[in-house]
Amino acid sequence: MKDYEIKDQVREHYGAIAKRATHSCCPPSSCGDAAIGGKAFSKAMGYSDDELNNVPEGANLGLGCGNPTGLAELKAGEKVLDLGSGAGFDCFLAAKKVGSEGLVVGVDMTAEMISKARANAEKTGMSNVEFRLGEIEHLPASDNFFDIAISNCVINLSMDKKQVFKELYRVLKPGGRFIISDLVLTKELPDSLRNSVQAYSACIAGALLKDDYLQTVKDAGFIGIRILNESRYVLELIIGDPMIRLIGEDNKISQADQKVAAESVLSITLKAIKPAEVVDIKKMDETG
Repeated sequence: MKDYEIKDQVREHYGAIAKRATHSCCPPSSCGDAAIGGKAFSKAMGYSDDELNNVPEGANLGLGCGNPTGLAELKAGEKVLDLGSGAGFDCFLAAKKVGSEGLVVGVDMTAEMISKARANAEKTGMSNVEFRLGEIEHLPASDNFFDIAISNCVINLSMDKKQVFKELYRVLKPGGRFIISDLVLTKELPDSLRNSVQAYSACIAGALLKDDYLQTVKDAGFIGIRILNESRYVLELIIGDPMIRLIGEDNKISQADQKVAAESVLSITLKAIKPAEVVDIKKMDETG
């Protein structure tokens, strides 16, 4: 299957989630699992009760794998970009932290998610948060505009992660930073999962090896690359997810391969900085 076909499948998948207002991707609450609800899953990912109780109902779809806003050290007046903003959960948390003088812009490629996020924004009455339809590989944003970018378990869904980080570098101000939660791998996935479109939508097949992910960030020009948080993604959360069970049933993926995948997945929250001043090494050499 070609890249654009996978992207269309991912867009359709998350559009359906927005319409149903149910959970999918990483959490086991994807099909309404009574054992672990969206709030309980988000608490496991590091969100506090205060954070969970102070966003519009329906904003938290339980799609994350960390809490980037909790580690972002946001300051009043900052401009924040959220890649893959979904129904707006992290955007609303960030908007409260940057205040009325700040700005939060959420970008998502799924029209249904943008519609849901905008409806949620109307409930809050916040004037410092907006949502734009667009792809994270081609951000609808100006150069050198944002102080910080956040993202929560979204970049693994992109088929061109190099372009995503290139775009992040473009839109951040010199000296700007990003805080990203994402899934990475400790070893290669079995072919049965790596070639599964359903596994791609479930945040698994598109994940990079950890070292490759970090190198991609470095190659984009970022410095000060640091993992703020890293944890094994709980085996039961992945194998117990009805979405993953469905993947196995639909694709005849063995339980052994599913277990290998689950044991290979890490959740990381990563920080990196765009240099405050870009030094032209070639020019320096020419001038001595």
